[in-house]
Amino acid sequence: MKSEILSLLRESMLREKAADAPAGENQPAGMPAGKEQPAGMPVGKETPTGREYISGQELCSRFGVSRTAVWKVINQLKEEGYEIEAVQNKGYRLKASPDVIGEIELGSRLQTRGEGHWAGSSLIYYPSTGSTNIDAKRAAEDGAPEGTLVVTDCQNTGRGRRGRDWSSPQGCNLYFTLLLRPDCSPDQACMLTLVMALAVAEAVNELGLEAGIKWPNDIVLSGKKICGILTEMSAEPDYIHYVVIGCGINVNQEEFPSEISRTATSLRLEKGEKISRSALLVSVMDHFEEAYGAFRKTWDLTELLPSYHRFLLNKDARVRVLDPKGEFDGIARGINEKGELLVETEQNGIVNVYAGEVSVRGVYGYV
Repeated sequence: MKSEILSLLRESMLREKAADAPAGENQPAGMPAGKEQPAGMPVGKETPTGREYISGQELCSRFGVSRTAVWKVINQLKEEGYEIEAVQNKGYRLKASPDVIGEIELGSRLQTRGEGHWAGSSLIYYPSTGSTNIDAKRAAEDGAPEGTLVVTDCQNTGRGRRGRDWSSPQGCNLYFTLLLRPDCSPDQACMLTLVMALAVAEAVNELGLEAGIKWPNDIVLSGKKICGILTEMSAEPDYIHYVVIGCGINVNQEEFPSEISRTATSLRLEKGEKISRSALLVSVMDHFEEAYGAFRKTWDLTELLPSYHRFLLNKDARVRVLDPKGEFDGIARGINEKGELLVETEQNGIVNVYAGEVSVRGVYGYV
């Protein structure tokens, strides 16, 4: 009941915000008027309009409980850091939320998106875990549906692309894995890494930041990495059992280990204020649903190429391809519908570079 009451309080607040907002006011480019911009709101600032009250009687009737039971739940939420105002003859109003990653907070955020959303429809939360990808694969083997979302506040054995360790401290970042069951070939499913990269970049840009993608899937701000993505699957040669896409986003981390401090940053460091992790996660899920829908039309990146190229930092830049068969330099001209990087070389013309085989660096630095 706690999650449901929190969802109702948040829904009421968002309805009033949408009703009071003039068409197009304070909306990012491309976002319909009245749509919540949760990730762009600093932590603790829900900006209520003043009329988002839900009466205690309404809550009692909705859940078939006494006023005392409702009062106890409200107090529990307050103890967990939610700022809830109680006004006699009006009811309760949500004023601010804490920066927490937990089942109650995430559940209420995901529930308030309305009908038609599927990414995160089933939520698995662990305060701490070894790897959300491993947890998601275990859930998939047990029959979990597409859209199952595994989230944790701390990863002990997080991994990046090509088996690299991923720094995953507690209480400041986002670590999650989304389970998919796509009806496509394994080769086509490999492109889903780029689909998720696009979703994360779009969500980050709604914060007012200028994120870019370093091919294939690093999200970059100010020349430094803020997100890594790892896609894994269980498949036969021509059939996929499931795909898991794991993400680690540096949200509110303020210090990094010395070995990565020159190449890593966080949203908080770049924006100068704390960001709501749970709101950002919901924003990423919304953008992924849209991008995945476009991907499924052709099972490739044809419809997503313009959007991906808009974020691609490597485009028309000089790059060095670190191929085990031999390094070479060239100019990145973009990607094709398969997600391959098109590198123009002096000797061999356009070379298609596949993400699973090589790494790409800027000739003069990380990007």
